[in-house]
Amino acid sequence: MIKKETWEALHKRMQKLGMEEDTLLERFILGSGSGGQKINKTHSCVHLKHLPSRLEVRCQKTRSRSENRYHARSRLCDKLEEQILEKKSKKQQEIEKIRRQKRKRSKRSKEKMLKDKHKRSETKQMRSKPTQ
Repeated sequence: MIKKETWEALHKRMQKLGMEEDTLLERFILGSGSGGQKINKTHSCVHLKHLPSRLEVRCQKTRSRSENRYHARSRLCDKLEEQILEKKSKKQQEIEKIRRQKRKRSKRSKEKMLKDKHKRSETKQMRSKPTQ
């Protein structure tokens, strides 16, 4: 259960962004995914649409409808902030970081890395016992 203070903080955040409750279209839809019968039978998934910005969010984080309402509004605020401030979310930053890490090395850096490895292997071979 989400505390009253937490809800109030969320409402203040919504007001700062110019998001009012009457501009939100809220629907409760049938849940899906893992969780068994309880999830698949109840309408605990929240679908929120902010009419002026046309942003949409679906949230089924928990089995509780009231908690999902809170999380959906919070996500909608995040999306609206990204749109207004044109800043990248933490999730987007993490995706870009992984993409940079997986990127193929340049030819020059690959040659340098292989040269360093070769030099290191020669150093290690010098330590071995001499053969007769």
